[in-house]
Parts: sequence; structure tokens; C-alpha cells
Amino acid sequence: MDASAHFRDKRITLMGLGLLGRGVGDARYLAECGTELIVTDLKPRGELAESVTQLESFKNITFVLGQHRLEDFKNKDLILKAAGVPLDSIYIAEAKKNDIPVRMSADLFAELSGVACVGITGTRGKSTVAQMIYEILKASGKKVLLGGNMRGISTLALLKEVTSGHIAVLELDSWQLQGWGEARMSPHIAVFTTLYQDHLNYYGSTSLTTRKEHPEQYLADKANIFLYQKPEDTLILGAQCAPTIIDKYGENIEATTLVVDETKLPDTWVLRIPGIHNRYDAALALAAARAMDISDEISRRALESFSSISGRLELVREVNGVKIYNDTTATTPEATLAALSALESMSGRTTSQHDESKFSQPVRTSIILIMGGTDKKLDMNALLAKLTDMKRVILLAGTGTDRIKHELTGSMIYHTLSDAVIDAFAHAKAGDTILFSPAFTSFGMFKNEYDRGDQFVELVEKHYGK
Repeated sequence: MDASAHFRDKRITLMGLGLLGRGVGDARYLAECGTELIVTDLKPRGELAESVTQLESFKNITFVLGQHRLEDFKNKDLILKAAGVPLDSIYIAEAKKNDIPVRMSADLFAELSGVACVGITGTRGKSTVAQMIYEILKASGKKVLLGGNMRGISTLALLKEVTSGHIAVLELDSWQLQGWGEARMSPHIAVFTTLYQDHLNYYGSTSLTTRKEHPEQYLADKANIFLYQKPEDTLILGAQCAPTIIDKYGENIEATTLVVDETKLPDTWVLRIPGIHNRYDAALALAAARAMDISDEISRRALESFSSISGRLELVREVNGVKIYNDTTATTPEATLAALSALESMSGRTTSQHDESKFSQPVRTSIILIMGGTDKKLDMNALLAKLTDMKRVILLAGTGTDRIKHELTGSMIYHTLSDAVIDAFAHAKAGDTILFSPAFTSFGMFKNEYDRGDQFVELVEKHYGK
């Protein structure tokens, strides 16, 4: 659809350019529509050079980098904010004080396009489920667009492609769902995968006495995916998170609600990707497909041919009998536990199909784990207990590593990923697995989790070739 008239000659401030490509795409689209655009980010120009270079040709873009200015949040027609803007931002407060609309790209796209939307959220599994649903819809012959929290995809720019016949599949993190809540909107089909502690550095107290309590605001933001649904809409809850959500929000849920776990995926369906958590994700995608009247035959073909997403338990290569996996998007202990469980299940070890935090009696595995990074104040106890099973644990320096290193006294700590990878290769033998699954965020040593994964893959290729 042509939505350019909606933005033409408007004065807009885009808050948060970033390096993932979404901000660049939003800025390019708005500039092409003829806006008078301010692009502002707290990162300095040098750190954002990769993004700024792609936009420098637009004469209607003014960059304000290394700072935000209150003046850029006055006398504007719209503020488009990126994910992760602090809840107490004085700049957003200034815009609202001046009655300036504050939006985010995903909810603004949904409002302007008016198309049917499938939204997926959750602490873990949302990217995989979104990609699975997208592949099922493509296999069914429907016109489908993929956006939201996807690397390199500007959801707002999808307005150039979307038609009334499209379905939009949107991965939505808690920050993007703040925008849906403020717009009082929810997707037509909502999928809520899992709920664990996360982003305590953004939402919650760092007090040791409260750290184990899940911050209410995190769930409140995610709940926007269903709070504004109507009775004709569908809410699909993963069994892991369903009790908490129904207990807290049951009276506010109007949509038809389904609770799904891995047992809802037929036993005869054989996935290419390992792990009970991936069967769980596939079952959620199947439930969404059924809600859109897509036949199980089509869903089965799409799910059985589905391969791993980049950076999510991605098999990079196997060399000399050593398998190497990139799981850089594991930024929580639960994610790393899920990866370990999946790899153990492939090697024939017994794990619980219904609770991946429960494992059989410790038996030393053939896994060499590279982990560590920046702290999010999450409870690491279950993962630490599991690490005694590893053949070797190699740590990357960071504030999170500093918090747990006393529990892993035999592990080497490295300040470069290259040194960590060299250590892993030096200790790997045929039959072993090298798993890069950090369990912490990437900030400090890397630009972001994707940069972390890209560097890991490049190092593997450096040692073994492409």
C-alpha cells in the first residue's frame, strides 16, 4: 500500500538508530516518504558508522548522535521510538507533555496497513515460532510478510509491500508490545511461547532478595499481545507460561484460548531441528496454522523441512567428527539449558520431556561450552548445577561471568572470543561438540548478540574454511 501521504511533510523524530538494520530501514522509509526527519541516538557517530553511512545521502535527515536533545521532542508530528527506550525517559515524557504521538514501528504498521496480524512473543522461542508460522503460510500459498523483532527488517517499510490480502507475522518483544499497549491494539492471532526471568537490568530490581521474583512490568508489557483481542480472535498459550498468564489475566482474556505443549505435535512428525523445546515451538506454530484453517498436511511439510535459524542452535559445520553450534541468541540460562538438553537428546542421554531444567543423573558429556558475557541479574543456579556435566566450560569476560566465576574455578576466562575458540578447538576430539551458548547478553565485548554470533562463525571458518 502507498502510505507515503501519511508521513509526507511531517516533522518526525526517530529515537534510536542502532546497528541491527531496523532503525536504518525505518529512517530510509520515512525519508523516502518526504518527512523532515531527526535521527537521534545516544551512541556516537563512530559506533553507528555502519548505519549512518546508509542514510547520509538523504538531505531531509538530520543526525543528532551521542546525545538526545529535548528540543527534538517538541514541535514534532510524531516520535518513532526504538525498542529498549527507558520507561522513565525524560525525552518521551517531554513529547507526551507536548501532546506529540509516540509510536513504535510494529504497531504503527499494523494500524496503517489494517491487515491480519499473527503476533508471537515469549521469553524464549518467539523467533523460531514466528519463522515456522511464516514458512507454513508461504507453503500454503498465502501472501505473507515477516517483521517485528527480526534482524535487518524494518516493519514500517513493509508498508511499501503490503496489500489487503497479506498476513503479517510479527515477532514482538516486550518493548515493542509497549507500543501495542499504548495504541490499545493486539494481533488477531497471538502466540505466547514461554515466560522466564529476563531483562532484569531494564525492568527489575537488582536486589539479591528480589531478583528471583519475575518483574511485573515485563509480563505486563508482554500481556499487550492479548489484552486488546476480541472474542473472534485467538490466543495460543504455551503450557509453560499458561498457568501464570491465566491466573493473572484470565478475567481479561476475551479471545478463544488454546493451551499447547509438545504433545500436541503428532509423534509421527520428524523435525530436522533437535530438542523438545523445538517440538514445543512447532506445536505452537501448528496451532496457529490450524487457527488460520491451514491443513495439517501443509503444516507438516513446512515443519519437517524447517532448519535452524541463524544463531539459534545453528549447526555451523562438522569437522573431523566435531560438531560446532552457534547459539549466540541464548541470552538467558534457560536458553542455554535448552540447547544442552537438545544436544544431549541427540546423543541418547535421557532428559525430561516436560521440564528441561530436570536432567538425569550427572554423566560427563562430550560438550565443550563457550559461555559468559554481560549480566542481566538472572538466577543462574540451575545452569551452574548443569555445568558440572560438561567436558569443558570456557568463559568470556563480562559482568555476568564475574558473578559466577567463583562457581567455575577450573574454567579459563578470556577477553577475546578468538582465544576462547582456540581453547575449544585445542580440547575437542572426534565425537565432541563445541557449543557457543553464552547465557548472558553480548554488550561490552560485542555490538550485539548477532555481531557475537557472526564473529563466532567467522572464527570457525578461519580455522576450518568455508
